Amino acid sequence: MGEEGTALVHDPGTYVRGVPYAVLARLRRERGVVRVEEPELPGWPGGSGYWLVLRHADVTRVVRDAPTFSSSLGGTQIRDPATEDDLRFVRRMMLNMDPPEHSRLRRMLAKSFTPKAVALLEEQIRGHARRIVDRMLEPGASGECDFAKDVAADLPLLALADILGVPAEDRRLLFDWSNRVIGWQDPDYASSAAFDPSSGSAMAREALAVRPPPGPDGRMPDPRSRAGMLDLYTYAHLLGEEKRARPDADVMSVLMAQRDDAGGDGHVTIEEFENLFWLFAVAGNETLRNGIPGGMSALLDHPAAQARLRADPSLVPAAVEEMLRWWTPVMTFRRTATRDVDVAGQRISAGDKVVVSFASANRDEEAFERPDEFDIDRDARAHLAFGHGPHFCLGAHLARAQMTALFTEVLTRTSTVERAGEAAYLRSNFQRGVKRLPVRWTAR
Repeated sequence: MGEEGTALVHDPGTYVRGVPYAVLARLRRERGVVRVEEPELPGWPGGSGYWLVLRHADVTRVVRDAPTFSSSLGGTQIRDPATEDDLRFVRRMMLNMDPPEHSRLRRMLAKSFTPKAVALLEEQIRGHARRIVDRMLEPGASGECDFAKDVAADLPLLALADILGVPAEDRRLLFDWSNRVIGWQDPDYASSAAFDPSSGSAMAREALAVRPPPGPDGRMPDPRSRAGMLDLYTYAHLLGEEKRARPDADVMSVLMAQRDDAGGDGHVTIEEFENLFWLFAVAGNETLRNGIPGGMSALLDHPAAQARLRADPSLVPAAVEEMLRWWTPVMTFRRTATRDVDVAGQRISAGDKVVVSFASANRDEEAFERPDEFDIDRDARAHLAFGHGPHFCLGAHLARAQMTALFTEVLTRTSTVERAGEAAYLRSNFQRGVKRLPVRWTAR
């Protein structure tokens, strides 16, 4: 049986009301590692259960030790893939690989972020942030908006379009695809289809022609299968062929043009490109799409911090680290034990599911003094919002650049920002998602 309170921690519906930090803190202090059952829930079949790792030091150990805690054996999501074919499919994604396969792709991808490419991306990010806030504050604007939808959502989409070389008119497709993958537990997002094909490129129209329809129960196919995201994979295939035939200056063109000089298998294949596109389009979008409104939520609840950042924008980069710690957009990730092992005094058997709680680790009293307080003066760089070890987020630098650029623009061009209604949160025990965040502001 699971420990008292673990049913609340596991249930995706809990997070519509907020993260159960008090429960996580009690479990973290009392046990450190707890057993969580997986009963059948709406949209979630029953599972074998898992060990939830809660302390910062133990989470760091697990995600750093790939030989003992595999990303590949069962994938990196709590819910098991529905079939063996689905498991084989997710194992082809870099997120669900172990070294050395993971190392080869990561090495080639890291080499694609050349200093020149990164400098260009940072310049583009600052321009995107400026234009987004221009639109927010344009003459005649009401003084109110949904910060999550109207401000935060657009910047990561624009930055990803730059990285991937996606035509600007197609960027909202990334929004729909992210909704369907990350929001599969949430009825508002699971069948997202807001993109208008007539406004997109020829690639977009060809991809949307094969978009899978909802089933008789109104649910979309499992987004962790190729059939469930056939439109994304069709688009990625067309884009990959275009990048190889007619490379541009974007990161993905550089990736498709290079060869692996460290004993690898030459070029990135089109299939590998498709899976990397999935990773960027979904994972690369969601952390920022939720981290930005999460950071704004912190500032809305802490007006003194908001005022200090307005008075001294040089404090914004450090404040971004605290926003990421305090909000923690990606709350959990799963590994599978490859051998019998002890974690925090708990015996874990080979084959067991092991789930790390970044949300708990980032509020661990042993790692951060007064962890439940939002404090822009603390050194929060030890947070695990971008993971740790071999799977540390490749886009962490650009994610920080996006948050810094947008908050600098918003805060230096407003006198006040305050809540204008109730926020709405994603039904998910994976992403701490913000669906709506109404705010009102006074422009300077």
